Amino acid sequence: MKGRTNYFAAFVSIFIAQMTGLLSSYFTRGSMGSFYAELKKPAFAPPPWVFGVVWPILYLLMGIASYRIWMSNKYDNGNKKALFYYGLQLFVNFTWSIIFFGMENIGLSVIAIIILLGLIIITIKEFSKIDKKAASLMIPYLIWVVFATILNISIWIMNM
Repeated sequence: MKGRTNYFAAFVSIFIAQMTGLLSSYFTRGSMGSFYAELKKPAFAPPPWVFGVVWPILYLLMGIASYRIWMSNKYDNGNKKALFYYGLQLFVNFTWSIIFFGMENIGLSVIAIIILLGLIIITIKEFSKIDKKAASLMIPYLIWVVFATILNISIWIMNM
């Protein structure tokens, strides 16, 4: 990625990512405290406040990564494909919260988070074809979602 920073595009990219988190938390507010608090959780489950710290950072990194892809000089089918997968994984990320917290459907959320994990891997692969730094910015998100997948599956098993 070369050239000047397009501050408007950077703002839009970060805003879209952050709004995904804000909207999903808005639609699931209340159930994080009551529903999640009542679930049996494994010993490695972090306290709820950790999620509120980690997710905004991850959304920021995702927004910067998508900005780098958007602004790359390779705006062709590969670039569009990468942004398509980015948008798709962002949508599944959004729906996971609604499935887990809003619908309180832990089993279906396991399926959703596994799909999310696959889409993140595809997104990173597509980003790496265009901008290695953008792909690298997605790695903390991938690691967190691997952890969240293990946590989700553990909660599902413990609460069957």
